[in-house]
Amino acid sequence: MSVSIKINWLGGADTGIALPKHETAQAAGADVRANFSPENRGAGVILQAGARALIPTGFAMEIPAGFEVQVRPRSGLALKHGISMVNTPGTIDADYRGPIGILLINHGQDAYQIMHGDRIAQFVVAPVILGDYQLADMLGDTARGKRGFGSTGTS
Repeated sequence: MSVSIKINWLGGADTGIALPKHETAQAAGADVRANFSPENRGAGVILQAGARALIPTGFAMEIPAGFEVQVRPRSGLALKHGISMVNTPGTIDADYRGPIGILLINHGQDAYQIMHGDRIAQFVVAPVILGDYQLADMLGDTARGKRGFGSTGTS
């Protein structure tokens, strides 16, 4: 199953950078690449340990109604360098048409350089079911009840 996502390059974007792409036939996520403005293409961005930065992709997109695009970290960057996302997964709503940026954070101990064209995140397209939130006088009972974090045990 596939869903058509329209992409529009922004002014100053390097149109030679690959669009989001599934690297294998059964990959759920499509890799997304950094696409810096012409003045930052050579140096990219150095993400210091503990720092965060909004990394541009160089495009905007149109997601069909009834879907979202989830933005997720790349596991290799997380394992090897501690690079993740501040808000993971991030959500791009179907009615948003602005520039797409990836909010990265460096959880590692060393600075990490993000270069123009680097794969920095992945997109997963997902259907959206809207909740109809209603006030109720009572909630139904469950075996867990009101017990909170860690209440279901450790095994």
